[in-house]
Amino acid sequence: MNSVRVVCHQLAPRIGDAEYNRTLSAEAIRSAAALGAQVVVLPELTQSGYVFTDTQEALRVSEPLDGPTLTLWKTLANSLNIIVVAGFCERLTATQVANSAALIEPHGRLTVYRKAHLWDRETLIFTPGTEPPPVVDTAVGRIAVMICYDLELPEWVRLAALAGADLLCAPVNWPDGPRPAGERPAEIVRVQANAAVNRLFIAACDRHGEERGVNWVGGSVIVDADGYPLAGAVSHQQEQRLVADLPLAHARDKFISAHNHVHQDRRPQLY
Repeated sequence: MNSVRVVCHQLAPRIGDAEYNRTLSAEAIRSAAALGAQVVVLPELTQSGYVFTDTQEALRVSEPLDGPTLTLWKTLANSLNIIVVAGFCERLTATQVANSAALIEPHGRLTVYRKAHLWDRETLIFTPGTEPPPVVDTAVGRIAVMICYDLELPEWVRLAALAGADLLCAPVNWPDGPRPAGERPAEIVRVQANAAVNRLFIAACDRHGEERGVNWVGGSVIVDADGYPLAGAVSHQQEQRLVADLPLAHARDKFISAHNHVHQDRRPQLY
């Protein structure tokens, strides 16, 4: 398995402006393809923006799976031969929306993941997902998808790792908050830890741009299977495009010493 070029493009979607956000996402996908990327990851709720006042506002900008945004992303994935992973506000019913992420392959296969672990006021707006993170056997490797706060539940990341994921792609919106002077955002540290304990590559794409009083970490990061950053891993509250070439085969070697294997050493009967 050769190296796979992955791009995380940190963007600033506009709340409730799907047309603007489609244009923004299309430009990001095209720019990633121009860099030779085989996978591009965009932020959580790229299609819609994040800070909704209520479910009704989210419903107005939500889209079904055959809506204009996913239709556009499918067209771009096919014409540019690139895998697209991006967040959108999914219309489930006339009264329900999900915080979802699409994984779109060039040949058209669509995999949708609905965020299972909702953060803060998301619980007042979105219907939580009920399925584990998907692990998709793509042309470039086995890719798992989850969203933002999901990454803070180690059991959830472990599920994807045990299911054979080489690369975990995570659209995120990390709200910025206080931290001790000189410390990096804890969200980035947790991504590194999850990668290391599972020997799994992770690409987490954050956003930037103040939205209704909320600022963001701007902490997009791509880490290797030892948990070390290959790109990003700092708070950068501007647009940024991270590029990394990932030797995904390394994620299939779970040995960390001659006698230690990060999955076989587990003793779940004791937990």
